[in-house]
Amino acid sequence: MDRARKIALWLDDRLRISALFASTAGHEVPASAGSWFYVFGSATLLCFVIQIITGACLAFVYIPSTNEAWTSLQYLNHAQFLGWYLRAVHNWGSNFMVAIMTLHMIQVFLFGAYKYPREMTWISGVCLLLLTLGMAFTGEVMRFDQDAYWGLGIGASVMARVPLVGAQLVHLMLAGPIIAGETLSRFFTLHVFIIPGLIIAIVSLHLRLVLTKGINEYPKPGHPVHKATYDREYAEILKKEGVPFVPHAIGKDLIFAAIVIVGILGCALIFGPRGPAGPPDPTIVDTNPRPDFYFLSVFAALALVPDWMEVFVLFVAPALLIAFLIALPFISGTGEKSARRRPVAVLIVIFIMLVLGVLTYLGQTSPWSPHMSAWSGAPIPVNYVKGRTPLELRGAAIFQNKQCRTCHSLGGEGGQRGPALDEIATIMTRDEMVRQIIQGSGNMPAYGKKLSPAEVEALVAFMETLHPLSVPPVRNSDRPENRLPRDVAMVRPATGRLNR
Repeated sequence: MDRARKIALWLDDRLRISALFASTAGHEVPASAGSWFYVFGSATLLCFVIQIITGACLAFVYIPSTNEAWTSLQYLNHAQFLGWYLRAVHNWGSNFMVAIMTLHMIQVFLFGAYKYPREMTWISGVCLLLLTLGMAFTGEVMRFDQDAYWGLGIGASVMARVPLVGAQLVHLMLAGPIIAGETLSRFFTLHVFIIPGLIIAIVSLHLRLVLTKGINEYPKPGHPVHKATYDREYAEILKKEGVPFVPHAIGKDLIFAAIVIVGILGCALIFGPRGPAGPPDPTIVDTNPRPDFYFLSVFAALALVPDWMEVFVLFVAPALLIAFLIALPFISGTGEKSARRRPVAVLIVIFIMLVLGVLTYLGQTSPWSPHMSAWSGAPIPVNYVKGRTPLELRGAAIFQNKQCRTCHSLGGEGGQRGPALDEIATIMTRDEMVRQIIQGSGNMPAYGKKLSPAEVEALVAFMETLHPLSVPPVRNSDRPENRLPRDVAMVRPATGRLNR
């Protein structure tokens, strides 16, 4: 024992382990910080560690190639021993990490922990939240199934709307003009190396700020923050009731960490991993590209808002929100911390969480969302195909097989994302239908590369029959064959009325 003690002292003298422990895990914190409200920060870090460990294990099998990514996930799910469970733990660890980090941000906001002198601590936390969401999005792409492929296509279309530099951003995002092998390789690099590296760096800064500026004391009503006196008041709190974080204040963190671990492992065991769905194939419009829960609110908002508000929801609102979060400690850096004296802050949190909750629910259950198999089994009503020509019947088959009814209804049955097509021939001319199908417009994607010219011809022929019997289809007046003959249509100069 004496020899072991001498070896330990020798190592401590060289490595300064005891001094390092005293300045980190053993640093003094207010006794009030040993509360259940303070466990979310350490739990978020725990989830990140789980993601690093499980992600490293998955990287031994996963192949970031467009030809092998989907196959390697199938191998993990069905051939590798407990591979499905490893994927499930990684997936649910991501869900828990985003959820717990959100709770941590809410707790910090309600407790006024962003106020002086912890402005940089708050800003680094905002950066960590954004990076965590970025890692979650790139992780969805790693599945590289039908859902991920079309989800990535939606992301690219969003980036393309950025003024001035939209095309350049899409090229940077996809590593080229289309979704290909370089795209997956780029997202793999972001997901495995760049974003985790940035998170580790900012977490180090965040912890350094926590150590230097201290953990926020439990806020009490009537104890506002004043820059001139707060540092002295905080030093007095530590002098009176300060305790080492380890072992006195870490107890509830350890209990909550155990709960989080059991929750992740339990959800992974019960619900399993997510995907992969069918292999990515841009020629098959058969997918259900709902994102994971943390992006469902954005998914629902974009589907609900009118076209003219999409730019605001996509770019203006997020930019304003991020700017507000970063500027918050400078706008309201002093004053009351207690939520009891800050009713506006409480109402803001309640309102935002209600909006996000409702949108998330709608994004998961809404009838307008692109659930591509929703109407694939429902036949086209008989009156829409009765007496049609072979070309028109072929168009009806294309209409059914290409899942057009996912977004459009016929006879009151079908999706509600796009307009009903029962009377489309009275609204759009043949040329307008062709242009809409090939180029897309608004919320409708372009199908020019997914349908052959013959298929477009047949589909338009069928759509030209969609009009009431008493109302003829609309005609293009620019075409000579649609103009009235000179000897039939004449205009009286005096009255301007049409003679027949």
